[in-house]
Amino acid sequence: MSGKVSIIGSAGRVGSTAAHALQLGACCSEIVLLDVAADAARGEALDLTHGRAAIPGGPSITAGGYEAIAGSDIVIITAGLRRGPNESRLQLIGRNTELFRQILRDVRLASLPPDAVLLVVTNPVDILTYVAATELGWELHRVIGLGTVLDTLRFRSLLGERLGIDPAKVEGLILGEHGDSMVPVFSLMAYDGVPLPSLPEYSFGAASAAFAATRSAGAECLRLKGGAGYAVGLAVRQVVTAILQNTGEVLPVSTLHRSGDFAEVAMSLPTRVGRKGVVEVLTPKLSGEEYKGLEHSAEVLRGTLASLAGGAG
Repeated sequence: MSGKVSIIGSAGRVGSTAAHALQLGACCSEIVLLDVAADAARGEALDLTHGRAAIPGGPSITAGGYEAIAGSDIVIITAGLRRGPNESRLQLIGRNTELFRQILRDVRLASLPPDAVLLVVTNPVDILTYVAATELGWELHRVIGLGTVLDTLRFRSLLGERLGIDPAKVEGLILGEHGDSMVPVFSLMAYDGVPLPSLPEYSFGAASAAFAATRSAGAECLRLKGGAGYAVGLAVRQVVTAILQNTGEVLPVSTLHRSGDFAEVAMSLPTRVGRKGVVEVLTPKLSGEEYKGLEHSAEVLRGTLASLAGGAG
């Protein structure tokens, strides 16, 4: 498949696993790795290149600076900072936002096509997607956050495991914030097109347990091995494939909403994704409780944005 993808922050766990997932999926023709740790990025490119012979039609993989991302169809940002000793969550968000703004300035100066798409992966992904959408100067449809694509993958996988069914055939969505206020859409769950509650294996208890495990999954990966990586890479590949293949697949990516109950926040709603980036944001039929959950998610994000703005003052 043709298409150039650049990953900023590629020497970290998330950036490198995303590159590997893209390579294995052969879903682009060229991958460029960029990181402040330039030698580490070159090492990742070298390591991945050594496996090219195992992947017919796989992409070329190189490393470089911002000049190397010229001509990219998709720019992925995975670069981020870790929380320091005695540092609050809001302080970390503030530091990551400043780093992110510098990256946006460099991206803005790169020679990119007028239809290039930005995919934000760095956390807090909804906050940084908002920053990119409001400060980069691109059309809103070209700025996408990974949002709850990862949470949805986790939920489907964990639910399939608990019910003893194929996770790939589980249909379900997590919407809202990629964080504690995420919302499971139990009312729309299905298995291979059949409403999930009609299966003999199904129980609401199992579904609730799968969601609880989903919400704590990131913290559990952090506790056990220092952070998530492989599933994030696969989530990134889903979005990249939808863009480059112009599939129109509906994914719960994070985008900035300008009107309605979720105005002026970036969060995940069912979104049709294609070569333009956002093709259409869909309005799902939700239960009253689920819709209230999304309204709460929006308020949580507005509160974080307000706190950041207050801190900046």
